[in-house]
Amino acid sequence: MKKVTFDNPKEFWAKIDWVLLDMDGTLLDKYFDDYFWETLVPQKYAEKYGLTVQDAKEELMRFYRREEGTLNWTDLDFWSKKLNLDIPALKEQISHLIKIHPYVEDLLNFLHQIGKKTALVTNAHYKSLDLKLRQTQLDSFFDHVICAFDVGLPKEDKKFWALLQQKLEFDPQRTLFIDDSEGPLLAAKEAGIKYVIFKSRPSSKLPSKLPQNNFFRIEYFKELM
Repeated sequence: MKKVTFDNPKEFWAKIDWVLLDMDGTLLDKYFDDYFWETLVPQKYAEKYGLTVQDAKEELMRFYRREEGTLNWTDLDFWSKKLNLDIPALKEQISHLIKIHPYVEDLLNFLHQIGKKTALVTNAHYKSLDLKLRQTQLDSFFDHVICAFDVGLPKEDKKFWALLQQKLEFDPQRTLFIDDSEGPLLAAKEAGIKYVIFKSRPSSKLPSKLPQNNFFRIEYFKELM
């Protein structure tokens, strides 16, 4: 697993026109989402259906696994209907836990200064995206904010990247994509995006993780500057 090091950062950035950045776990601390889906939702589900929290967790994990890698995985309306819980309202209750990772704003200012085009590219549902952008104001740093629901496919689908390329008109050979999940990185690479980087520390509460595939990796964005 190759950790990114830059002997000549100017030379690297000269090869890049577009920088595509995932949101949850990459720009934002994934602790919010982990706590929400693994702690708060099981508690509320257990209360609603008279289960122990452990039984609720096991049942929910089965539900989650079935939808992983699909748009349903992040669709708040789907989960509200499936679980009979007001998922957007529960997210609002803990919105104070939404935090930006260290060095994110530094990187985005740096990219603006060196003239790179930027897009936030996320699988997050509209309601989750709106909440997080209200809380962080990160959209002000980007040229484009792209939600997978706009495209109709998750980032794990190779066809997502072809459609995104049509929309943004980027050259895949001069584009960098950074994500904390390997599925989207593999799909992007397969679709021809030349530069992909694995963000190895999605949650501030957990240690860094190594990718299973041979991606370059970073823990913090300061490594790119």
